Amino acid sequence: MEEENIFLFIPNLIGYARIAFAFIAFYFMPTSPVLASSFYLLSGLLDAFDGHAARAFNQGTKFGAMLDMLTDRCATMCLLVNLSLLYPQFTILFQLSMTIDIASHWMHLHSSIMKGSGSHKTIDLSGNPVLRLYYTSRPVLFAMCAGNELFYCMLYLLNFTEGPEVGLGAFGLFRLILWISTPIALLKTLISLLHLVTASCNIAAIDVDERAKKS
Repeated sequence: MEEENIFLFIPNLIGYARIAFAFIAFYFMPTSPVLASSFYLLSGLLDAFDGHAARAFNQGTKFGAMLDMLTDRCATMCLLVNLSLLYPQFTILFQLSMTIDIASHWMHLHSSIMKGSGSHKTIDLSGNPVLRLYYTSRPVLFAMCAGNELFYCMLYLLNFTEGPEVGLGAFGLFRLILWISTPIALLKTLISLLHLVTASCNIAAIDVDERAKKS
């Protein structure tokens, strides 16, 4: 049987396209906000298709999952760096957002791996109805991630233009989307903080259990 080339699986090819679109977005961010945001959002939109491709073609892989997560984290982080340049007075908030996002995903990933040989004291968030809906409903997860990315993308666009007028000319489309996406972005940050705290407690519980076995 011929050995499979994981790197050429369809969902991973979509992942490479996401990276290419993200780089194009970052290249045009200083000069062409509409073009840059279009490629950025297209890169994010493809995130919904690689999972479908993985299930449809039975090509789900650990490499693909890691590629997907790293692309999400790095793309958002690069956009936040750009926002820090455009809104220097809010740099500390963008830095906090980057820190919470990276730290929570890192801790959650490693605590999930370690729980296989962990302690009975570890915390299981599956009983939380909000988090259970967040992780089991693909439409909810997509809406949360899309709302978070739209929030930051609209902040970027508003530095240049309000967009097409809505509300009898009282405000622009980009500002309206920002208002709608703000509570979604805040909720996603709160969920990330909950994951960070829970993952930290789980790793500490595993440490306590292992130390007790050695004593």
